[in-house]
Amino acid sequence: MAETSPGTGMDRWAHPAVILVATDLSDLDRLMPFALRQAGESGARLILLHVLAAGAAVAMDAVGMPYYDPSGALEFAAKELETWCAMARRHELVCDAVVREGIAAHEIREAARQFHADRVLLGTRSRSKLGKLLLGSVAEQVLRSVNLPVITVGPEAHLPVDSDSPERVVLHATTLRETSRPSAALACRVAASQKARLVLLHILPPIDEMERKGLPTGLDSAAMHELELLAAATRTGCCLRVEPRVVHGNPSIEILAEAVEQKASLIVLGAADHTTFDNLTHDRTIYKVLAHARCPVLTLREPLAVAAEAEAERLAVQG
Repeated sequence: MAETSPGTGMDRWAHPAVILVATDLSDLDRLMPFALRQAGESGARLILLHVLAAGAAVAMDAVGMPYYDPSGALEFAAKELETWCAMARRHELVCDAVVREGIAAHEIREAARQFHADRVLLGTRSRSKLGKLLLGSVAEQVLRSVNLPVITVGPEAHLPVDSDSPERVVLHATTLRETSRPSAALACRVAASQKARLVLLHILPPIDEMERKGLPTGLDSAAMHELELLAAATRTGCCLRVEPRVVHGNPSIEILAEAVEQKASLIVLGAADHTTFDNLTHDRTIYKVLAHARCPVLTLREPLAVAAEAEAERLAVQG
């Protein structure tokens, strides 16, 4: 699996030197504006990767008979990617096109390792013809297996029209059940790199449900106290505005609504180890957020969070 270069820690994750863009070609119009923006902010090299499934290169001969044409499919994909690389170079960015044949998730992991990627950018689907929410099998496999920040761009994501907005916002949604400091620290670093405000968001159960149990709600809740402590620790590490916020309701609905209200440029989900990821997918929270977010969504896995926690502790000591 991909590894972060020694000694670079969250600096490389927040200021990537290499961004791997995994594309099925149909989503390039959606992915590339974000890829160009992110690469422009950090001066990152872009690697555009398309994986052709084995046996998928089927063409027709003169009499309409299908035949396998891998060279034709590879050439077509390379030309598509090269068009976007040429655009990136006009923006004075380094960009390379890579086309491979095989199992997509495996090839993405291998390419991340080979090119020492610091971030993976890929697209997600929203709904099937039956209306069922889909993450996309490739995206889900990558989220579960790549030890790097993975930024997904859903079909409703778009760059803000008002690029001169005085303030950008990074929204970090945390369950507070997982180790929260590592993902909060990375969210803070990313926010600092964007000169953005960081909002730490926790979703509480509906108010009436908590009141029936005699539990304090809103600003008086135990979760708000935990968020304030997390905000203080996070603020020490990266020195910018960190705002703790709790709301009541359905997690996916409230995360999406808060992102719209705050005009978030990025949503960061908590450390997605297998347990947390399974909890999120059980009620389809992550599916709904990834499918309907109007901005990119960054997720982490547990091995990454462990390294990030050590970095967060180092920053807190320095602060």
